[in-house]
Amino acid sequence: MSASLSSLLDHSALAAHKTQNALHTAVLFAGLGGLLAMSGWMLTGITGLAWAAVMFGLALLFVPSLPPELLMRLYRARKVLPHPGDQLSDMLDVLTERASLPARPTLYVVPSMAVNAFAAGKPERSVIAITEGLLRRLTLREIAGVLAHEVSHVRNNDLWVMGVADALTRATQAMAFVAVFLGVLNIVAAFQGEQYATWWAILFLYLAPMISNLLQLALSRAREFDADLEAAQITGDPLGLAAALRSLEETTGRMWEDVMLPAPDRRVAYPSLFRSHPSTEERVRRLVAVSATPGLPPMVFADRPLVSLVGFGPVGMRPRIRFPGIYF
Repeated sequence: MSASLSSLLDHSALAAHKTQNALHTAVLFAGLGGLLAMSGWMLTGITGLAWAAVMFGLALLFVPSLPPELLMRLYRARKVLPHPGDQLSDMLDVLTERASLPARPTLYVVPSMAVNAFAAGKPERSVIAITEGLLRRLTLREIAGVLAHEVSHVRNNDLWVMGVADALTRATQAMAFVAVFLGVLNIVAAFQGEQYATWWAILFLYLAPMISNLLQLALSRAREFDADLEAAQITGDPLGLAAALRSLEETTGRMWEDVMLPAPDRRVAYPSLFRSHPSTEERVRRLVAVSATPGLPPMVFADRPLVSLVGFGPVGMRPRIRFPGIYF
């Protein structure tokens, strides 16, 4: 029988992590709910507050129960059907066994040149999506670390928290569009000596997405660090994930872009589950520090050429230098 992560886990430490994560979840939802309620109040008073409460309740009730395949259709992702010799499917099979998941996640590729990956669903029914850009930019060793990170999120049932938080963040993002519209109306109405909304309210509504993002960045650190360290144990290769994080950092938007005009052109990745929450430097430092700790045997990869899975050209992907200098 193959080795699995269960044999390496400290169950008392695991219970402490679950308690800590539950507290983080409560604080996160309280902050996001309060932010949404304040935004609704500033828009239309009691009516807006009532609508904010309805949106918060719907997010809690329905987002966790949505089929993960629905999200894949939203991003026009293409399912990777397992077949003999398929590197990605074989890799995910090994990760599923090592993580002792109850069911293998379904793998999808998103037709985007962004370098991103995310997961959705529950441990019993989950999906993992990676973008075409990630496949082109990262090596197989780095892709294994990214997939293991997402498998860890699936294993620890982090995804429903991230999904609800993303739905609430999208609601506050809509408030920013309303703020831009009200600002334009205010400027026009100023010539007639009128005002549709106070500038303080407009400023708050416009900054609401940034505040929401800061809440997630501050309160999801433990989950992200746990997923990193668990992924390092699953693959037996902490430095592979560290290299992947450095590559992802080069293409990720910065927090200050949340306050830049125009609002629809913000580069910080949505949904928020695309983002690397803590700083990459800190995540890499921790991975390097645990590189000497016991883990499962390092995964071995059959390094073969990949072709585009969603029809982007050119067909050949990730050329590599092979001894004695041959590219493929």
